[in-house]
Amino acid sequence: MENTKLFINGQWVASESGETVDVINPANATVIGKMSCASTDEVDRAVQSAKKALNAGAWKMATGNMRRRWLLKFSAELRKAKHTVAEVTTDEVGMPISFTQGTVKGVCEYLDYYAGWADKIGGETIPIPSPGMLDYTIRHPAGVVAAIVPWNVPVFIAVAKLAPALAAGCTIVLKPSELAPLSVLEFIKCAERAGLPPGVVNVVTGLGDVGAALVQHPDVNMVSFTGGPALGAKVGAEAAKTFKRTALELGGKSANIIFDDANLDAAIPVSVMGFMLNTGQQCTCGSRILVQRGVYDEVIERLVQTAGAYPIGDPKVPTNMVGPLISEQHLERVLGFVDIASSAGRVVLGGKRLMGDLEKGYYLSPTLVADADPKHRLCQEEVFGPVAAIIPFDTATEALEIANDSEFGLVSGVWTQNLDRAHGMAAELKAGTVWVNTYLSLHPSTPFGGHGASGVGREGGWAAIEDYTELSNVMIQLGGL
Repeated sequence: MENTKLFINGQWVASESGETVDVINPANATVIGKMSCASTDEVDRAVQSAKKALNAGAWKMATGNMRRRWLLKFSAELRKAKHTVAEVTTDEVGMPISFTQGTVKGVCEYLDYYAGWADKIGGETIPIPSPGMLDYTIRHPAGVVAAIVPWNVPVFIAVAKLAPALAAGCTIVLKPSELAPLSVLEFIKCAERAGLPPGVVNVVTGLGDVGAALVQHPDVNMVSFTGGPALGAKVGAEAAKTFKRTALELGGKSANIIFDDANLDAAIPVSVMGFMLNTGQQCTCGSRILVQRGVYDEVIERLVQTAGAYPIGDPKVPTNMVGPLISEQHLERVLGFVDIASSAGRVVLGGKRLMGDLEKGYYLSPTLVADADPKHRLCQEEVFGPVAAIIPFDTATEALEIANDSEFGLVSGVWTQNLDRAHGMAAELKAGTVWVNTYLSLHPSTPFGGHGASGVGREGGWAAIEDYTELSNVMIQLGGL
């Protein structure tokens, strides 16, 4: 089994450190790859390569139209490799193959969408009260971007950073998670085949010291990080020492609110998917299900029936909808929350590690806790597993108080047929995204990000272009005719 390579200045190179980390398939605990660990010198070479491409050569001279064509070629190459990228993602993350295939399709759509922005990024003319003066703005690339990507949806999160950064004219150094680096490397092979100029995209793999070296590097202009809030705070603090721009997409403890007039035939299956997709390993996990008392008992019964019937098993089998957790360590962490579930409320569906044919993997059945105490750890901390708390409420005001009682503010869901209530809840919920009569619906054109401990900055839409550009104002005193 060969060690993975680094991608620096358009070349795949073996790491000089010789250090590797095993990449484990969580479905069966087998080693599927050996990730090379970059040295500090190699991190520097990657950054210098990105800096050179930014300031000279083909990328420096590229027009928006040229960047658009490169991004479209990138997307075309990814479509050719979609099956490989999906299978590698399933092998290293454990996400079922039907979902990873859909994810790769979504990644292509992100590249297509931001290709459309590349030749439309401009400033604006500003009206000012002084006569004889012209004022306008210019948008410049933010510079060299260090993009630090987690393990749960690696290629999708990588493209959410890479696509707007490249459209804006930035260059980038990607650092994938040591738990799931292989799919990102396959993704970057598509960029190579698309003919992106050397140095525009670089990849360095390794442990936390590699990420730290990127954040601390004096020639990195911006850090885009997705991960937990504790590490995100450290990244933000370190980046602030050298005044780097930051985009931090952090955790969530999202409230999915079901009113008694909701269409339950739509709300129930989507709400179950909301906390079980990717085995709950998603920042958007709808792990607090708030239910109005008029339908409370019915919703509990239907949630238990639906979640309990979800096919769990080998993620390579297309009919399975839930795979394993990412690692033994993470499984033990989530089991810790399962162990305290009875102290949070009434356990109506009890999670347990699955044995038999699945005992070699890190499989866990879902947990549902009814009558949950909103102040309990289970309702306040991010579990990152298939565990959800069901909380009753009487009024919309009470639902708002419970939903907003969290340090996080990433997403929320509202299920109701009342138009006034839908808009009223959306206006008051402290969440970066509010879904009404849907959940987990993400599109390249919509801004995504959070309030509070869920982070700063936005991915998706024009908002991401704003994050990856610096604004200059130009004021000119014109001479009279």
